[in-house]
Amino acid sequence: MLYLYTVFGCDMETIAKLDILADAAKYDASCASSGAPKRSSIGKAGMGATTGTGICHSYTPDGRCISLLKILLTNFCVYDCQYCVNRRSSNVPRARFSVEEVVRLTTDFYLRNYIDGLFLSSGIIQSPDYTMEQLVAIAQQLREVHQFRGYIHLKTIPDADPRLIELAGRYADRLSVNIELPTAASVERLAPEKKVQTIKLAMASIRRRLDEKAEEPRAPKFAPSGQSTQMIVGADATDDSTILHTAETLYSSYRLKRVYYSAFSPIPQSPKTVPLKPPPMLREHRLYQADFLVRSYGFEAGELLPGSGNLALDIDPKLAWALSHREHFPMDVNRADRSMLARIPGIGLRNAERIVQLRMSRRVRYADLARMRCSMDKLKPFIVTADYRPAHDTISSESLRRQMAEKPAQLDLFPALSGDA
Repeated sequence: MLYLYTVFGCDMETIAKLDILADAAKYDASCASSGAPKRSSIGKAGMGATTGTGICHSYTPDGRCISLLKILLTNFCVYDCQYCVNRRSSNVPRARFSVEEVVRLTTDFYLRNYIDGLFLSSGIIQSPDYTMEQLVAIAQQLREVHQFRGYIHLKTIPDADPRLIELAGRYADRLSVNIELPTAASVERLAPEKKVQTIKLAMASIRRRLDEKAEEPRAPKFAPSGQSTQMIVGADATDDSTILHTAETLYSSYRLKRVYYSAFSPIPQSPKTVPLKPPPMLREHRLYQADFLVRSYGFEAGELLPGSGNLALDIDPKLAWALSHREHFPMDVNRADRSMLARIPGIGLRNAERIVQLRMSRRVRYADLARMRCSMDKLKPFIVTADYRPAHDTISSESLRRQMAEKPAQLDLFPALSGDA
């Protein structure tokens, strides 16, 4: 804080607001900038770039971008969503930025190469339209007054006038509307002032604009990085099967770039309507893995979880599918098509393509897969190559699972005394 005061020239009131509103924004996971178009100020007026020399995006293992100034405009809110730390009845410190303060912070941080762009959300103040007007004003000033060419992600307000959301899309690279919870019943119970139908109508209006832009390239720019959403995991009793099926429907219906999953975090003085303990963080990780299989590998949610229930925590979803479908294995990598190769545990999309390319010149051998850096320990029971076949390909799935289950790492309480520091 002292550094911000001396180097940035920020007054202590602004610094205090930043402390509160950056902390309040940490619960929103949907801030990755993947898919943003290349913006550059080289050879033209303005500053900043989404991609290019000297600008690096840093991501956490589950895909979250950590190079954005991620803040709320305010954590005051007229809604009382039971799972939200900023709900109306929550006893937390409150703060509110002005439009000018957010613009100044963004440009100052960017000029010092601390950030690649802005992720901006807000509690609802006065009305959805008023709040959305404030968010749009910030993006408009950054683009038109300061010629800011960095990344901008705006969290849109579902109940706002569609014309405001359309205007937001002219300035933002990505828009997002949080679905909040996987089922309408959960939203009605935990966030009665919000309606799933309203949220979906906002998503649909964004998709229509994106489709119009795709059909007519000369149309005004609109959210070139598309739209995303977020679901909270563990705030209710909804299982992973329902969550994945909801995500699958959202992808197909609204052409979302990403569905993000955020493990519920108990908050001070939580109401009795939400759990007192968070779900295992590994559950969130497994949902991201399963989501990736749905988005990129051609899996359907019903394949990964045929019935109700949660994803296994001890093995990843692709391995779980393979163990449940032993009729496909061991699979001959010299005969299988690209899509089936990618379903083999330990072989990803890139290596599936490499295998197909190699087969055009010669038969694939075991050492070829090792050179591709496939996960050999994982794939050995599931493949046949020109010179390899698993010795015990009739071993039961239960035995394989016990052998391949991930063992949680034990953290060393005293790393400095272990000799490995």
